[in-house]
Amino acid sequence: MVRLATANNPYFSTSDIELLRPGKSYSIDTIRYFRENQQDAFFFILGRDAFVEIETWKEFQYLFSLCHIIVMVRPGSQKNTSSSLLPGALISNFKYEPEKKAWVHISGHLVYFKEILFLDISSTKVRELIEKGESVRYLIPAEVEAYIQSHGLYQKSP
Repeated sequence: MVRLATANNPYFSTSDIELLRPGKSYSIDTIRYFRENQQDAFFFILGRDAFVEIETWKEFQYLFSLCHIIVMVRPGSQKNTSSSLLPGALISNFKYEPEKKAWVHISGHLVYFKEILFLDISSTKVRELIEKGESVRYLIPAEVEAYIQSHGLYQKSP
């Protein structure tokens, strides 16, 4: 479904590396894989809810030295220049640069906090709507909706 959703956008690519990896899959391992296999800079995008728990992630302290990070935050949730947004254990490894509107890690990689327009769209909501037989038009790409319908996904059990 991710391939279908991104197929018409040349700025996106998909990977099944985490699905193919045996055992648990950790973000640090995926980022290392792409770092070793790609020359281009890349960005790890995650929500604020996940970022506040980043200190519980496997080898989290190394994430910041491997790639740029974009943290998606809801409008008005906090100022982007607040050091309280960063992991407490690593705050001394960062400096805020106003001209870049980003925190710069000692590795040179950037951490951006970007406000997003809040749209009440979630995978849970999409599944619930489909189960109720309601429309998901404009919530997911038409190709993904067709795939879900053709495979009978998220249907209410008889």
